[in-house]
Amino acid sequence: MVKTGGRLLLTRPPVVMRGYDRAQVDALLERIGKAFDGDGGLTAEEVRGTRLDVVMRGYDRRVVDELLMECVRRLRASGPRTRRAGRPRANPEWLIGWIQSARFGRAGLRTGYDVRDVDAFLDRVVAGLRGPAAPVAASDVRECAFRTVRFGAAYDEGEVDRFLEQLAVALERR
Repeated sequence: MVKTGGRLLLTRPPVVMRGYDRAQVDALLERIGKAFDGDGGLTAEEVRGTRLDVVMRGYDRRVVDELLMECVRRLRASGPRTRRAGRPRANPEWLIGWIQSARFGRAGLRTGYDVRDVDAFLDRVVAGLRGPAAPVAASDVRECAFRTVRFGAAYDEGEVDRFLEQLAVALERR
């Protein structure tokens, strides 16, 4: 991504042996560019929820993931922020217990989030709530990304995403 004269230009990532489908990425980047110009209704959540196919001779996945996360941050920063008045504050001890008791379904034969990545992230959130580590903000929870696994130890993506959105809301109330 390059910024010239106040306008954001989305650059094309490098092509690798196995990467994201180039046509899908190009179409998504085109829609994101329109959203930055105010011409489209694309939201940060739509960008974050987009699933891209992995193909031979596709765009480098790491570069695309980083690019999309930056786009999500910029879209969220430009979007309206709403907060309901009178919401109760979340107790850190209750949050720790809630996080530690969370259980996610397994992905089975479908693609899912790597168990180790999700567990390590939630451990980091708990450490931040307890104090020895830097606190994790709601925006960090919304912007986190996990490796996906097709065969092996993987959590159901939908369950994890719903839990993380609830966690982000709870952290906003802290």
